[in-house]
Amino acid sequence: MTEALRIGVLLPTREQAITRGYAAAPLLDFARRAEELGFDSVWAGDSLLARPRLDPLVVLSAVGAVTSRITLGTAALTAALRHPLTGAHMVASLDHVAASRLVLGLGGGFPVPETAEEFGAVGADYATRAGRLDETAALWRRAWNGCGPGSPADFEGRYWKAHGLERLPPPHRPGGPPLWLAGSDTPKVLRRVARRYDGWLPFLPSPEQYARAWQRLDAERADAGRPAGAVTPALYATLVVGRDEAAARSALDHYLRRYYGRSLEQMAPIQAYGWGSAERCAEWLAGYVRAGARHLVLRIGSLTPGPDVLEDLAGNVLPRLRALLPAPPAPPSCGGAP
Repeated sequence: MTEALRIGVLLPTREQAITRGYAAAPLLDFARRAEELGFDSVWAGDSLLARPRLDPLVVLSAVGAVTSRITLGTAALTAALRHPLTGAHMVASLDHVAASRLVLGLGGGFPVPETAEEFGAVGADYATRAGRLDETAALWRRAWNGCGPGSPADFEGRYWKAHGLERLPPPHRPGGPPLWLAGSDTPKVLRRVARRYDGWLPFLPSPEQYARAWQRLDAERADAGRPAGAVTPALYATLVVGRDEAAARSALDHYLRRYYGRSLEQMAPIQAYGWGSAERCAEWLAGYVRAGARHLVLRIGSLTPGPDVLEDLAGNVLPRLRALLPAPPAPPSCGGAP
């Protein structure tokens, strides 16, 4: 391991929707406590009708106002639900609230019929979602890198045409926040990430599958002429921690049936799921880190993840995980002896 491991946690916005307990205050308390406990990042998911929840950009704006250190991220933002110019404006505004702590995980939508229906509801074409997402990212970068007089004002793409980009407010971070692609390990996705994005956020079901995909992605990155480290390898993983392994598995199955309407048996071949003791969960996550992952985004598999669950994760799982991994090299010292 040559880079420091970063660990984040997902805000329970979807869980609030499932339990019909919409409220901002618990989300802000969750984020503040995550920062106090030493998590590196907090994340919010996105959906309008397929898996409804509070809007992630609004929620993260509030989180940015009550935290100071922790990275804020979307996991993942379905960019097609907003017009590209509206999205560029909202993200740049959020970046100011976050003071350059923002990372955007972008997704084309989970491949289920509910997502296609969601796209149709806002007039977005589901069939061309991958190309439209890449073009939206390109438009955003053009807007964020071309702010001010004399900058490129127009964007001409296959799906989008925009004028007057130089009039949009610039983001806080020069060039805008990093854009990660939340995608799978198909050759097309890996090639897109390697050539166009700053990070990769998959939810692959095994460390072995992750390792093969990351090696291919990194080779594609080198072939594209991008420098080492240009793409952050991340992971979206769901876990339930509990001494009783059978009970933890049952709790995770219940969670997924409420979240997706599908069982753990149906979802396990698609996404990364861990359950059991703190030791077992730490070893499971360590497998992904050894495979190349450097930023873990953890979703707690509970419909009511209170402070005790967050503290258990921070106090029992994460120290065990870090203990299983070699420490990153110390930065070189400067100067000589006095």
